[in-house]
Amino acid sequence: MNDGIVIIPTYNEIENIESIIRAVLSLPKPFHILIIDDNSPDKTAQKVIELQNEFPDRLFLEQREKKSGLGTAYVHGFKWALDNQYNYIFEMDADFSHNPNDLERLYDACHFGRADVAIGSRYITGVNVVNWPLSRVLLSYFASVYVRLITGMKIQDATAGFMCYKRQVLETINLDKIKFIGYAFQIEMKYRAYAKKFEIIEVPIIFTDRAKGQSKMSGSIIKEAVFGVISLRFRQFFNRL
Repeated sequence: MNDGIVIIPTYNEIENIESIIRAVLSLPKPFHILIIDDNSPDKTAQKVIELQNEFPDRLFLEQREKKSGLGTAYVHGFKWALDNQYNYIFEMDADFSHNPNDLERLYDACHFGRADVAIGSRYITGVNVVNWPLSRVLLSYFASVYVRLITGMKIQDATAGFMCYKRQVLETINLDKIKFIGYAFQIEMKYRAYAKKFEIIEVPIIFTDRAKGQSKMSGSIIKEAVFGVISLRFRQFFNRL
């Protein structure tokens, strides 16, 4: 089996894509990368194809016809990674808000530690967020408080999108039943792993807001997260998760 693959969904990330790929592939641990691109008008996918000539055995690309949401991109990537026999499957943003150097720390938590799921956590040791406005920090922080109250999970950063999953976690979760497509997807994946009694460990990171490109956050994404948490809890209560 292959060891670790980093899934990076992209939409209009031409300003970041080459740098993030080179940063990950230059790490001492030989990670692979899977880019899931949603037909970016700025030709993000074309840049990835160019770089595949340089990294033919470590850089992979899946192109989708249209922008279909973060959750569906990751589910697509998870299935691809399972089909290709990877043991450790990572989620990471393309915009350097997640430091590639922390990938090895998430890997160690799962490979050498007791974690089935490792979360790159912004809040496990306080508030470790750089360059966000206070309103965004408060929204993110209290979203995690809200998730803890509704679900009972003891996770400090429930909306985190910097993750490592052991293969068996994604094999156990029915990926075809994943409902949410925005940032509520991150909550749903954690809750499904929690409901299956997997060990979830938070690894402290420093999160730095993107310097290039535009955020994908929207009001509809926030609404999905707020009401989605209640939906998850009710579905689990009635054994329909």
